Amino acid sequence: MVTVDDVRRVVRDLPRSSEHLIADRVKFRVGAIVYVAFSRDETTMGFAYPKEERDALIASDPSTFHLPRDSDLRFNWAQAWLSPLTENRMTELVLDAWRMVVPKKVWSAHLHLPT
Repeated sequence: MVTVDDVRRVVRDLPRSSEHLIADRVKFRVGAIVYVAFSRDETTMGFAYPKEERDALIASDPSTFHLPRDSDLRFNWAQAWLSPLTENRMTELVLDAWRMVVPKKVWSAHLHLPT
């Protein structure tokens, strides 16, 4: 099972990323923009995800992925239960979420990709 500590290992070296405890919830942000957040009981991870692709993600694996609460549907956001989530898939989701909130020159330099 993926844990908050597993996510910390992925994000610890990401430029501009910082961890915050807000209302007893661990959140990872770039500036004021949250790109990964955990439920209070740390069983669910929310992450930045293109809303136009969200339904396909959930349909691809409904035992892992689900919609955010109604008030968050307007945002580029999806959620996953941690128990079925693999570490490789979590890493991919977290890096993609981070890429959504930093400038292209930041992520391309960090991931050593051409701009």
